[in-house]
Order: sequence, then structure tokens, then C-alpha cells
Amino acid sequence: MTHPTTMILARYADGGHGLDDAALWSIEVHLDACADCRASLAAEATPATTALLDRVAVSLGQAIEASPSPTRQRTPVTAVHRRWLAWTLLPWLAVTVAVLGCGVLLDSAEPSLPSLVLLLAPVAPLPGVAVAWSRRTDPAWELIATTPAAGLAMVLRRTLAVLVVVLPALLVAGVSTGSSLALTLLPCLAFTGAALVLGALIGVRRAAIGLAVVWCAAVLLPSVAAQSLSPVLQPDSTVGWLVATVALASITPLAATHFRRLTSGN
Repeated sequence: MTHPTTMILARYADGGHGLDDAALWSIEVHLDACADCRASLAAEATPATTALLDRVAVSLGQAIEASPSPTRQRTPVTAVHRRWLAWTLLPWLAVTVAVLGCGVLLDSAEPSLPSLVLLLAPVAPLPGVAVAWSRRTDPAWELIATTPAAGLAMVLRRTLAVLVVVLPALLVAGVSTGSSLALTLLPCLAFTGAALVLGALIGVRRAAIGLAVVWCAAVLLPSVAAQSLSPVLQPDSTVGWLVATVALASITPLAATHFRRLTSGN
């Protein structure tokens, strides 16, 4: 490392007189990395420069003492809402509750039909889950998805917000119709977990729509047509739903990295 001479440092301290731009730049770069040369430069400072530095130091000290202590900024309410809830969820949740209410009325009006509450329970959370993490419905989705607070944690927070509405509605519907609460709530949780696990691969919205279509085609419509509940909703299927719910809940954290990609919200 070549150090500037004492004469060059003296010229630099005097304002750089006689030094071209390239020389000034090389001296400044060297001073950033060399403590010895900075000490030599301080020794070359003129009394006027030293006095100026002293005045600046005093002024800064007084300004720091007079400034108010920093206060912790509160998180804006809108930011909290964005983490837990997308406003576009509200119409879908309202429709979900309304459909469950219609299921309760139909169960009372047509006792010959299989329980519509049980048939709707697995797909009840899917519209809300699909909207909770979708670039098509959240205007600020791209901005939110690229923040450190995004990812699986935000997906789970918004999914929890959906379940906070759907699960009580299912509970009330199940009690009103005398349906098995285990077969009302466990399929709901299992399909929610399946939407998240599958959504890590193909997008939450696509996963929710696909699961809803498969359930309606394979279970809901055949049960209504045959006027008999599918075997997957009979009392002896409770253990299977419980195992599926626990297994999907265990797998979901393993998909955390996939929710950091923008494509996970399709």
C-alpha cells in the first residue's frame, strides 16, 4: 500500500490546492482504509479547520441533546388489517354463511334429503381461503407478497380469519340440524389444510377451486341424487377425517418456502 506523502496530505488538508481530481479521489479512498494516514491528516489540519470542526461537534451535540427521544411508531391499523384480512374476503364470507343458512332451512324443509350441512362443510372455507391469498382479488397483493411479513405466516393468519367466521357458522348449523359435530368440523379443517398444501404447488386459488369441484362431483351431487350420504360422511369415517386433518396440518409448515414465490397466489 502506497501512502500519501506528508506534503500531499498537507495540500489535501489545505483544500486540495495543486492536486487534480484523480489525486484527490485516490487520497480519499486511501484515507477510508488507513487509520495512520487519517491521524497524519489530523496533524496537518490548520487552526481554522480545527476550530470549524470543534464548532460543528458542539452544534451536533447540542442538537442531539435538544431533540426528543425517539418513540416507537405504532403499526398503522390498515397494515394490521392487511396482515390478517383482505377486505375482499367479506362478501365471500357473507355468502358462505348465507349458503350454510340455506342448508339448515332445506334440511328442515326436506328431511328426506341427506344433510346439506354435512355435504357443504368441507367446501365451506374454500371460497374464503381462495380469496385470502390471491393476486386476482387483492389489489395490494404484489406489494404484500414481497414484504418480509408475507409467506406462510400471512397465509395462515388470513386462513385463521376465514375459519373464525366459518367454524362458528358450521357449529351453529350442525347444532341446529342435529348433525355430527365431528363430521361437520373435521372435514372443514381437512379441506382447509389440503388447500394450503396443494396451494403451495399450484397456487391457493387453483387448489381451492379444484378441491371444491372434485368434492361436488364425487360426493355432494351423487349424495343428493341418491338421497343418501356418501360413505365418507358416515359416523365410522370420523377417524379418517381426524388423521387427514392432523397429517395435513403437519405437512403445511414444510411448504413454507413455496409461499415466498409470487406464483403461490394465482
